[in-house]
Amino acid sequence: MSDLVTTVEQQQQRNIAVDAYRGFVMLLMMGEVLRFSDVARSFPTSHIWQFLSFNQSHVEWAGMSLHDNIQPGFTFLVGVALPYSLRSRQKKGESFKHMLLHTIWRSFLLVALGIFLRSMASPMTNYTFEDTLTQIGLGYTFAFLLTFAKPRWQWISCGALLFFYWLAWAIYPAPGPGFNYAAVGVPADWNHLYTGFLSHWNKNSNLGQAFDVWFLNVLPRPGRFLFNGGGYLTLSFIPTLATMLLGLAAGRWFQESEPKIPMRKFMLAAAVLLAAGLLLHFTGICPIVKRIWTPAWTLFSGGMCFVFLALFSWIIDIRKHRAIAFPLVVVGINSIAAYLIAHLFEEFIQSSFKIHLGMGALNIFGAAVEPTVLGALTLLTYWLILYWMFKKRLFIRI
Repeated sequence: MSDLVTTVEQQQQRNIAVDAYRGFVMLLMMGEVLRFSDVARSFPTSHIWQFLSFNQSHVEWAGMSLHDNIQPGFTFLVGVALPYSLRSRQKKGESFKHMLLHTIWRSFLLVALGIFLRSMASPMTNYTFEDTLTQIGLGYTFAFLLTFAKPRWQWISCGALLFFYWLAWAIYPAPGPGFNYAAVGVPADWNHLYTGFLSHWNKNSNLGQAFDVWFLNVLPRPGRFLFNGGGYLTLSFIPTLATMLLGLAAGRWFQESEPKIPMRKFMLAAAVLLAAGLLLHFTGICPIVKRIWTPAWTLFSGGMCFVFLALFSWIIDIRKHRAIAFPLVVVGINSIAAYLIAHLFEEFIQSSFKIHLGMGALNIFGAAVEPTVLGALTLLTYWLILYWMFKKRLFIRI
C-alpha cells in the first residue's frame, strides 16, 4: 500500500501529507453516517458515546468540536493546493488568461454543484450559498488572483478582509432588548444570545442575516426566505476567503522549503492564530462562531488547520509512516468524488443493506447500536468505491 502511495506521489508530484489530511477531513464528513448522536441518546450516562456524539455534531454557536473542523479544513486545503496547481500549469506553458478563465469556470461549477446538492429534496432549485462548495466557489477566483501577489500583499489582504468584515458587523445595528428572536427561528430556550457589544453576532439578527433576507429573496424560490435554521450565511464566503489565504501561505511555505518540511512555521502560525482567536473571543471583541464564520473563528480554526497540517506532515513526511496514510490518501486524492458519494449514495446503500442483510444482522450488537453498525457498513462501502476508483486511476476533477 505504501508503494502505491509513493507511485502516486512520483507520477503526480503530490504532497501525500496534504492528501492524507484532506482524506481525514472527508472521512469526518462521510462519517456522519455513523450517527453517534442517535446512539448516544440511548446511552445518556455513557461518557464515550457522549464524547463521540459531541465531536460528530456542530456546536450550537460558540466553540468548536472535531466536526466543526471539516469545512475550514477543506477550505484551507484548497488554498494549500493553489501554489502547486499554479506551478503545474505554468510548467505546461498555460497563459494567465487561460488559467483565469479555467478558474472562473471552476468557481462557477463549485457554486452550481453546491446548489444542486442542496436542491435534491426541494420542489425547485434551492438557491442557497452557505454550503461548503458554494462558499469555496464564491471566493476561489479571488484566492487564485492573490496567488500572483507577493506574500506581503497576501497577508495584508487576509488581515484587511477580516478587519473590515468585523467592522461592518460592529457598525451594523445590534438587536435591541425587545427584538423578536422567535420570528427569526431562535427558540425560547436558546442559551447562546450575547448581550452588549457581542450581540452584533447573535443568531439571525446580524448584518449577514439582513443581506440574505434581501439577496435570497431576489432569486426565485417557493416561499419568501426569512432565516436559515442553523444561522448560516451567504456573506461567510468573505472570511472563508481568508481561510483559503491561510492555506495559500502554507502551500507557499511547503514549496519554499522543499524537500524539507517547514514545521517551525506551521507551529508558529498555529500558535499565533489560536492565541489571536482566543484573545478576540475572551476580550469580547469578536466571538468564535463557526456558523457565521466570524473573524475570530477564521483565526482560531486556521490555527487548528495548521496544527493538523503539521501533525500529518510529521507523521507522514518526517516519520515516514506511509502505510498509515494510504486509507486516507484513497479518499483525499478524490475528494470531490467522496463528497458526491456521501451526498448521493447514502440512501441507496443503506436501504440495500437493510434489504439484503436484514435487521437481525444489523442489530447484532443490540437495536440501540444499529445506526452505527449500519453506518460503519455504509462508510466501508464508500471507501471501497473510492479504492476501486483509486486503482483504476479514476479521479473527478473540477
